[in-house]
Amino acid sequence: MAALHELITTLSAPWVVLSPRSGQLTGTGAEGVYAQDRRILSRLLVTIDDREPLPVHVDESPRGGSPHPLGVTVFGAVVEGLGDGGHDPTVRLRRTRTVDGAGLIERVTLVNTSHRTVDCTLKVALGTDLAGTAEVRSEAAASLPALDPIADGATLHWENAAGTRVSALCDPEPSLTADDGVQWQLQVEPGDEATVTLRISAAFPPASGFEIKPPEQRPTYDEIAVSCDDSRVERWIRRSLDDVAALQLGTGRERYLGAGPPWYLTLFGRDSLISAGMLIPVDPELATGTLRALAERQGTKVDIDAAEQPGKIPHELRAEVADHGNGLVLPAAYYGTHDATQLWITTLHKAWRWGMPTDEVRALLPNLQRALTWIKEYADPDGDGFLEYIDESGHGLANQGWKDSRDSVQWPDGTLATAPIALCEVQGYAYAAALAGAELLTAFGLDGADEWRAWAADLKTRFREKFWVDGYPAIALDGDKRPVAGPSSNLGHLLGTGLLDPDEEAAVATLLGDKQLDSGFGLRTLTTEMSGFNPLGYHTGSVWPHDTAMAVQGLYAARQATVATTYARGLVEAAESFGYRLPELYGGAGVGEESSPTPYPLSCRPQAWAAASAIAVVIAALGIEPNVPAGTLDITPAGDFPWRSLRLDGVRVGERTLTVEYTDGNLTLS
Repeated sequence: MAALHELITTLSAPWVVLSPRSGQLTGTGAEGVYAQDRRILSRLLVTIDDREPLPVHVDESPRGGSPHPLGVTVFGAVVEGLGDGGHDPTVRLRRTRTVDGAGLIERVTLVNTSHRTVDCTLKVALGTDLAGTAEVRSEAAASLPALDPIADGATLHWENAAGTRVSALCDPEPSLTADDGVQWQLQVEPGDEATVTLRISAAFPPASGFEIKPPEQRPTYDEIAVSCDDSRVERWIRRSLDDVAALQLGTGRERYLGAGPPWYLTLFGRDSLISAGMLIPVDPELATGTLRALAERQGTKVDIDAAEQPGKIPHELRAEVADHGNGLVLPAAYYGTHDATQLWITTLHKAWRWGMPTDEVRALLPNLQRALTWIKEYADPDGDGFLEYIDESGHGLANQGWKDSRDSVQWPDGTLATAPIALCEVQGYAYAAALAGAELLTAFGLDGADEWRAWAADLKTRFREKFWVDGYPAIALDGDKRPVAGPSSNLGHLLGTGLLDPDEEAAVATLLGDKQLDSGFGLRTLTTEMSGFNPLGYHTGSVWPHDTAMAVQGLYAARQATVATTYARGLVEAAESFGYRLPELYGGAGVGEESSPTPYPLSCRPQAWAAASAIAVVIAALGIEPNVPAGTLDITPAGDFPWRSLRLDGVRVGERTLTVEYTDGNLTLS
């Protein structure tokens, strides 16, 4: 399959186009037009007189000097063999690709700057298999036949047995329509140009599962502005916010972030919550929408097949069952996550602290109580006081933390840990959720707060007794309750939760600052000292921007600013290497081994929590901690601040919008 990192992404969720730099869709690998968990087109191939134009340029930047809005990419090519003779190209092809919530518009323009009239045949080959995204990713789609088109004047239609119908409306009407596409006879005078337009739309049958729709209104974040002495930070923030806007989806009046195209462009518990939580300072309504959308689908029953339990927040919601291959078959509503429920609680608490309206918080309190009940009654099936998981269905995720690949929890010799598994960060999230839940219960006059504070205190004691090994917390306890040794990035998620005392946080910070975990471009998921370390291992040595950003947040909260600042600067270095659009993950080879981060071939780009990480890092460095219900706002910039000067406009605290500036040690708030 063609590597995702090599493909150009044109995105306005739920529609996305992935193509090579030529703009051509050849029907191979992951190339295609996608919407609502399905590949809408697999071929969109332009030729002139049966020859492909020579690609010379692509503009995928929605800003940064480009006039193009979100969801637009412009491809440039030269057409050889036409126009004037000589070395200089005189006939060009401009291809403007626009996606929005309703579909794709592809404008193909032949530009004649020669001194002679150009007569040629412009052909657009079209085709689709209407494969599901899971089929494309597992490469099962390679064996699917192309569907036959039905011509109707200027429109081509394709339809599958399930009732999904794709339409391609051509303007002007083509001079010839065939099974493999459409063509026009063009005559373009010197100094003139000619354009043909294809409008691609799709109609979907009623979803058996979750409906993946665009938001009713997509934000632009034009009110957010950053000024920094390191101009790379400004570019990183701007590009990230543009990607956040493009990734947004909606359900009713709620907005949430799709995790990433093309595989994960839907509502995810963990991913959508972490991303929305990071963005609360600039878009609190996104967190509110995410909380509500997930609360509406909170578990109500025990269903082993779907890993559903009462009070549990779902892992992912799709339009239909997804067969990912190798025995991984997930129902449309899948609950196989052991951390999303705690993250839902802590995101609600953070939103409340930042000023979520009281009546909106109160409306979610029944969901809060059910989520807390899940932690106590279902998350700890063996009753040992820790939250552990095991896939009981036989076709779900073997690991159900954020590192959900099969080999993500392993011993130093590479042996995989056996289930049930109690992940360290899941305990940290649970501790924070218990205290956050207790604070909310108290604030709204509900019972149970003291019980949850006591529960958290007991967990803290048990964690210290069972998880610590060789001076750091193990990644997990295995099925025999043994601490699985080997430093990992999971440690960074414990910082700031309150589960560790200051001396323990300092010990973790020291380990995170070691070169075995610090690649120079971000935090490695696994130490280089492990036999299973692989710099391009999905969860066994690669770098994930959100993972690094969460460690940065925790390190600054724990007053471990030097290590935090090192990682913040590493993310800026990585962002520059990726055109300020950080991918889902990248290689964990270090500075000195590589001059820039190595792309991970199947990494989503853009991706929600990678994009959200830019705001998270800046807010953490500034140390902005509001408590709107208590009427307080604390701003404590890091002692070892990453930049000499930073100004952030558009910080939203309650009903106020603030500008925070920190220059040469002086803080200004307006």
